[in-house]
Amino acid sequence: MRGLADYASGILQPSVRVGVTGLARSGKTVFTTALVRHLVEGTPLTAFRASAEGRIRRARLSPQPDDAVPRFPYEAHLKALEERRLWPGSTTQISELRVDIEYERPSGRWRGGASTLSVDIVDYPGEWLLDLALLDAGFAEWSRATVAASRAPERAALAAPWHARLAGLDPLGEPDEVAIGEASEAFKAYLAALRAGPEAVATTPPGRFLMPGDLAGSPALTFAPLDLKDGEEIRPGSLAALMERRFEAYKTHVVRPFFRDHFQRIDRQIVLVDVLAAVDAGPAALAELEAALDRVLMAFRAGRNTILSSLFSPRADRVLFAATKADHVHHTSHARLEALLRLLVNRAVKRTEAAGAKVGVVALASVRATRETTVRDGLQTLRTVAGTPEAGERVGDEIFDGETEAAIFPGDLPERAGAIFEGAVTPGSFRFPRFRPPRLVADAGGRRPALPHIRLDRAVEFLIGDRLQ
Repeated sequence: MRGLADYASGILQPSVRVGVTGLARSGKTVFTTALVRHLVEGTPLTAFRASAEGRIRRARLSPQPDDAVPRFPYEAHLKALEERRLWPGSTTQISELRVDIEYERPSGRWRGGASTLSVDIVDYPGEWLLDLALLDAGFAEWSRATVAASRAPERAALAAPWHARLAGLDPLGEPDEVAIGEASEAFKAYLAALRAGPEAVATTPPGRFLMPGDLAGSPALTFAPLDLKDGEEIRPGSLAALMERRFEAYKTHVVRPFFRDHFQRIDRQIVLVDVLAAVDAGPAALAELEAALDRVLMAFRAGRNTILSSLFSPRADRVLFAATKADHVHHTSHARLEALLRLLVNRAVKRTEAAGAKVGVVALASVRATRETTVRDGLQTLRTVAGTPEAGERVGDEIFDGETEAAIFPGDLPERAGAIFEGAVTPGSFRFPRFRPPRLVADAGGRRPALPHIRLDRAVEFLIGDRLQ
């Protein structure tokens, strides 16, 4: 519950908490770094009304309000992007940064003049969000669902080593710490294989198994699903009973504190989605992504906030879904990319809007790594994107060295989004190599130009624009 003191301080110093999340490799760290850079550097952002109208005096980094939360390492990430042309590392823990925006209210309003809005940006792994579904699940239910999903044709090969370990465990037998540790490690290896494969767009909880932090080796992170028969009861003192106890400990010591201390306090939320990776992997990966996004939005306490709800049951009153890496396709496919994401979240959007929240969908590139050009292929002119593929990236028979620029035809997304679900597009037929960040040439005074982007300004307007009116 949000305290009265917190609410009172919010009146004296208006603030908004923006959650930034997404599943593996969706670009969370890049988004947060680019967003802060544009704000503090005063970059003109066309679709961000307060910026376009010239009402922002300045934005500056301030000490974050939560002393127990790590600070988002903005300066290190920016240096990697601008100086070394390296993408920042993945988000593995929660972090936070506060930006104070000094601005002028629009003229003609009853509350005119200068004001300041504190924007608290909370960056956290999307895998932690999926863990919230465990709060309503029991160990037996979770075990059966996880084991069944691992036996699907597209997952069976990845799960084979874990299945071999699983077959040797007797859920009703005596607990064995060595066997439990081996089963847990085999299950974690299966989760890691899922992330590394085509289904990297989605995950199977527990999310902390692949990013344990200071909980590494603790009993709360040393358990695994068991192959429980339908209707089979868990006998006290058995292997299953100990696994169940640790499953509940994970919920108590990991999931509930995250919900209580961080997630429940989010006012606005952006969920970044690597739709293109799922498109390239095929219909099965897209279906998995759709299910994961539905679970993500079910976790939000979405709806319109009132004074009472802000005090006792705060809700995320705006949720933005963003298809990232829009710079990997030609702009003629951007609307199609956005339509595909809208189709993926359609079910969840209707449910959230019914609760009174505002939901948006956008295709963006937080940092644009390519430019558009054309290439002649015989009598055909191909609309391509040109950039520097990272070292080791492969397109056809060509392997790139990380220094050479190339013009690549990524393929055109289908006009009708549903065609991809129906198998109309052959998996692997697109070309989406990972590009290095753009080269930024400093001017005579040593100042680098603004980070290029695609529709980042639309995201900023959706998330905080109304708070600057």
